[in-house]
Amino acid sequence: MDWKGVLPAVTTPFTADLSVDMDALSVHCRWLIDQGCSGVVVLGSLGEGGTLDRSERTGVVTAACRTLGSRAPVVAAVSALTTRASVDLARDAEAAGAAGLMILPPYVYRGDWRETSAHFDAALRATSLPCMLYNNPVAYGTDVRPEELLELAEEHPTLVAVKESSADVRRITAIRALLGDRLAISVGVDDAVLEGVDAGASSWVAGLANALPAESVELFRRATAGDRAGAFELYRWFLPLLRMDTSPKFVQLIKLLQSEVGRGSSRVRPPRLELVGEERAAAVETLRRALAERPSAAASG
Repeated sequence: MDWKGVLPAVTTPFTADLSVDMDALSVHCRWLIDQGCSGVVVLGSLGEGGTLDRSERTGVVTAACRTLGSRAPVVAAVSALTTRASVDLARDAEAAGAAGLMILPPYVYRGDWRETSAHFDAALRATSLPCMLYNNPVAYGTDVRPEELLELAEEHPTLVAVKESSADVRRITAIRALLGDRLAISVGVDDAVLEGVDAGASSWVAGLANALPAESVELFRRATAGDRAGAFELYRWFLPLLRMDTSPKFVQLIKLLQSEVGRGSSRVRPPRLELVGEERAAAVETLRRALAERPSAAASG
């Protein structure tokens, strides 16, 4: 598992009866890799992992791994209400063939560090796979500070990466200052990717890559190659879409964009509902304006 490049947080496609569409998932994963992505992350927040039962989650990991084989790694998100459930999901994902895990804090309950560290400790001990800790205090209310990351990293050699989604780029520099190269750092917020790369991130767990992977890969390539002018030119064009990744309805928005570019369905599982009316029209208009102005060097394949 090499924590570099663009790793899309893959959406989970559903059929008309809202069962998981494994065939569509396989097609989508294959297309993302064909477009230059380095791997995929399944069952995350964007993948609506919290709406899938245990067998569905295992099925998603299995389908993605069978589709990609040795072409690219599959990272499985581990997220649940309880520590026991997270342990079970970690073991399931490893048995299904995942190359790595992305471990989240517990849903709903916001524990103190003693409780949170015990949760991560249990999940990390449940697997031999390389693991990424997902820090997203905005969404989950639990903030893992750099000194706490250091504590976990010293205890667990399998903790090798962190997805930093605090939206504060200073966190990336703080992690690097404290841990050096001990952990690979991934940008987890689409509209902070250039800033994150400048601060030392080596990968991007991307949302809009589900609809526009070629543009995402090209943006990341320019950023990591030191092409500041070229990267910012593409970033400025991309930002109205990238900002949709930070909306409370980011799942609905990104799935809608996928459907508009012919790469998926806008179906979501309740309690989420598909966008309608002015909200939907505004998102579609933003996408169509962006596509009409898309730089030729970033056109999708």
